[in-house]
Amino acid sequence: MENDRLARAALSRLMEPQDAAGLALVHVTGALDALGIATGQLGYGPALEQEITGVLAEHRAAASWAGMAAALKRWAPRIQDLAPERDLATMQRLGGRLIIPGDELWPGQLGDLGIQAPICLWWRGIEQEIPPAAKSIALVGSRDSTSYGAAVTGDFAYSLAQRGFTVVSGGAYGIDAHAHRAALAGGSGTMPTIAVMAGGVDRFYPSGNEDLLRAVANQGAVLAEVPPGSAPTRYRFLQQKSKLHALRLLRLFELSLRRGSLCLVRSILRRRCVSPGGCTRLPLCVGINGRSWSSRTI
Repeated sequence: MENDRLARAALSRLMEPQDAAGLALVHVTGALDALGIATGQLGYGPALEQEITGVLAEHRAAASWAGMAAALKRWAPRIQDLAPERDLATMQRLGGRLIIPGDELWPGQLGDLGIQAPICLWWRGIEQEIPPAAKSIALVGSRDSTSYGAAVTGDFAYSLAQRGFTVVSGGAYGIDAHAHRAALAGGSGTMPTIAVMAGGVDRFYPSGNEDLLRAVANQGAVLAEVPPGSAPTRYRFLQQKSKLHALRLLRLFELSLRRGSLCLVRSILRRRCVSPGGCTRLPLCVGINGRSWSSRTI
């Protein structure tokens, strides 16, 4: 198990979240052999490529698959940065941990993602099992939220937390921050809120929410797919939202018509999500209300 943990720690630095080729490789060979192949320490043959192609096709993720050679070329620049022992020591110093499939703390609901489930999760916070989906909800929305959005989000999060639900969000400015604050204020359970980060959990981002995220870690949990020291990037922000939704029923508040917001909506239209009514005239409500009417899942 510990060798598997080290391998997954290394793979989380070598591969971006949702790297379809990498996830398929781990699915087919296991983490230890996947790391060996990805770093060039182990060889591979046509049979492996064919099996990976089949896995990707089965999960409708074969569009970006250009073969193992292309994947190895993409991963090669990061090999020199692999130091899983250092990353695990950093987490231990912060009072955190790395959890992997098979651990007691591993969220069972991530199995719904199939091949897209994380390789591992870097965890900073109280050591307690994440509540089941029936006892929690994800609240996300615009960073440029209005007073209306802040009030509605706060009411939802506070009421849910008072009733023992766990509120999951992304730690960003705007709606995310309002959700976390209200959940902390109203929390009656042992894990009132969870923040799923786009960067490493060793540094709280954005810096203006550092005190808030520290409180989330002290009373709940701060999670990430990427290892300590990883910077939040635009791509990682988009992947972060898919994990938020995988953990919980998703409720959307005030999404703008910007590309990133609409990418989020497109990524979840086949899953269960809801949005509050009202507020049809403000620009920040146009994105989510317009999509609500066009989706049969809302």
